[in-house]
Amino acid sequence: MNATELREKTPDQLRDELAALKKEAFNLRFQSATGAMENTARTRVVRRDIARVMTVLNEKAAAAAAE
Repeated sequence: MNATELREKTPDQLRDELAALKKEAFNLRFQSATGAMENTARTRVVRRDIARVMTVLNEKAAAAAAE
């Protein structure tokens, strides 16, 4: 997922995506704690995706406030 794909989505879609990513991050932390994690690099990817979604949401909020 890249920022250009995210900028095409509506804020509601971005919030849904953020919720799904946070749920996945929680599940990955749980797997890591129990030793069941197979792909350890996925944690880093999910964290960065969360940051991208939050950045785009903040950009959209700033643009809406500027109008």
